[in-house]
Amino acid sequence: MNAPHRYTGPAIAAHWIVALLIIAAWPLGAYMHELPLSPDKLKLYAYHKWIGITVLLLFVPRVLWRITHRPPAPVPMPAWQHKVAEGTHHLLYLLMVLVPLSGWLMSSAKGFQTVYLGVLPLPDLLGKSPELGDLLKETHEALNFALLVLVGLHMAGALKHHLIDKDSTLRRMLPFGH
Repeated sequence: MNAPHRYTGPAIAAHWIVALLIIAAWPLGAYMHELPLSPDKLKLYAYHKWIGITVLLLFVPRVLWRITHRPPAPVPMPAWQHKVAEGTHHLLYLLMVLVPLSGWLMSSAKGFQTVYLGVLPLPDLLGKSPELGDLLKETHEALNFALLVLVGLHMAGALKHHLIDKDSTLRRMLPFGH
């Protein structure tokens, strides 16, 4: 059976929904971090947590879809580029779990329960520990910077394929392209 020429609709939707959530969460996290304690800051933290938990929740169906549905064959490229692309994708998937999980762990250790969408209290994953909370804060920030670098690399690769190589790599992941 031949591989399809485009990604499936659910794969495309999952890609862009998660991409938009990550793109929204990163500047929100950087902005809210510097605000003085206020009701607005707490509201922004809640939104940030909701985005992270949504990314975490979307991870399982996304991976299951990817396992059960064959993606398009890679476009012709040097072996080293294919390895970089494959490694970047694996690391992006890993960070889609580690970044929100580290945030949830940090919130738990700092004594701030995560209440998903303001209605579903999620269990604390750790007991309150200010020292561990600080360590998890640093971990969460470092993982976010790694995610930012990888997203940038992923975008640069897609644009390189589209603008320089003029191949179908980007078009087959666009929602309304052929």
